[in-house]
Amino acid sequence: MADPAPKGRDSIGRASLFLASGTVVSRLLGFAKAVLLAAAIGSVGSVSADAFGVANALPNQIYSIVAGGVLSAILVPTIVRAIVGKDRGQAYINKLLTVALVLLIAVTLVVTLAAPYIVNLYLLSGDINPEARALATAFAYWCIPQVLFYGLYSLVGEILNAHKLFGPFTWAPAVNNIIAMAGLVTFMMIFGADAAGTRLVSDWSPHMIMVLAGSATLGIAAQALTLFFFWRRIGLSYRPDFRWRGIGLRATGKLAGWTFASLLLTQLGGLVQTNVAMLATGQGASTSALQNSWLIIMLPHSVIAVSVATAYFTRMAEHVHAGRVERMKEDVARAARQITLLVVPAGAAIGVVALPFSSLFNGTYAQAGQMAAVVLAYLGNLLPFTLLFVVQRTFFALGDTRTPFLSAVVQVSVFVALCLFCSTLPPETIGVGLAASISLAGVVQLIVGYLLLRRKIGGLGARPVLLTIARFIVAALPAAAVGWLITWLLGATVDGGFAVGSVLGAIATMALVGLAMAVVYFGVLIAMRTPELKGALAPLKRRLGR
Repeated sequence: MADPAPKGRDSIGRASLFLASGTVVSRLLGFAKAVLLAAAIGSVGSVSADAFGVANALPNQIYSIVAGGVLSAILVPTIVRAIVGKDRGQAYINKLLTVALVLLIAVTLVVTLAAPYIVNLYLLSGDINPEARALATAFAYWCIPQVLFYGLYSLVGEILNAHKLFGPFTWAPAVNNIIAMAGLVTFMMIFGADAAGTRLVSDWSPHMIMVLAGSATLGIAAQALTLFFFWRRIGLSYRPDFRWRGIGLRATGKLAGWTFASLLLTQLGGLVQTNVAMLATGQGASTSALQNSWLIIMLPHSVIAVSVATAYFTRMAEHVHAGRVERMKEDVARAARQITLLVVPAGAAIGVVALPFSSLFNGTYAQAGQMAAVVLAYLGNLLPFTLLFVVQRTFFALGDTRTPFLSAVVQVSVFVALCLFCSTLPPETIGVGLAASISLAGVVQLIVGYLLLRRKIGGLGARPVLLTIARFIVAALPAAAVGWLITWLLGATVDGGFAVGSVLGAIATMALVGLAMAVVYFGVLIAMRTPELKGALAPLKRRLGR
């Protein structure tokens, strides 16, 4: 089968670049916010940071269970169908937004009142300091209202996207990060910084809790409410409509069942992980360090994999709708090659600069070393997680949400078993054990997911894709060697060295290593005459040519 026309590939490239640009800005600001948070309350060994990490993660987890999967996988596509009507979907959108608001407000009120019980689910161990448990609960009262605004942001943003107004949804997270960063700076100016995490739990006052957690929630609220300023751009005006008959809630519930079950399974794994991680709080890498390490690992995935796969997803769905399964398979293989072309060197670079990167989040060299070990343990999941993302999007293009649930059952079962084993480890190594467990479970899930997909639609041409990935890994090895030499020369392995002794030193080291590794990696691929490199650069060359 011939390749799609260059024009089609160029449109995919432009779409991916547009999606990636907004993600890059959001992620960079998100990293700056995470670094400021670590400077304010610490990371590794900080009981305060772990308590805040548990509380601030709750809104996302609750929203994902209650409405996240329904809105993103089921309700939103109906908006696209509704806007072709005479009223451009005005009546349907009013009904949808009204029912969503009622649901989100009710859930937010209930879970806010139940904050102590929800927090206790994530802190089941009796060994946890009662004062730390109380601090996490106090944070939760301020953070859980984010559930309402996460839901509004997702729904209103997708309504704008359905009307082809993509900018607000892409850039609204920047508003959130800026407000949250301002709150963190204010916190440090009033109450002082604590990068080493030595502040006692008993030192926290209600005003400190309000400034830290309140500014985090204010940022999420601003992120959601900003989108309403763009409604008139798409010709909409909201009026509450409680006549919900005909909105399709019953059919939606049936379709969303498997998606909801998958999310519930994932949150179950997260619940077990948090409980085990909190056994190490105050003694080693725990919840906060795991969250920051995962943030680092997910940077290349969110910028590269999500952008490319999202652009390909629409075309794969079109192929399925038209019965062109073979063309869809080609797009699956092409997406996997294009994504791994950049994810492989990005992963190698993260491994090389793990210590300088971790030093941004910690006040001491020993703490940075503990977090770097977690980053390296997570690194084994980057490539499997990325390829699994492509596999899952293929199932969604086929209209199959049941099979991804089956692979999630396997992944969560393996991960929970490994988590329970990690609970027997010394506190100093629990964080590394949990990160390695996620990597191992991710590999298992990828294998199971691929086998189920092959069984569903036949061969996917995995051998050429695996050979291509092997070629990328071969090119990344000399690049990693050069990068490691630079970090060693800049003192990454020495307490107080240039690469780890200051924020500017760490950033300069990472920039220099990234540039050097990119030159070596792409130089090797050019020497190997790698066809994927030529295809990936074609849209860029055409754009520069114009």
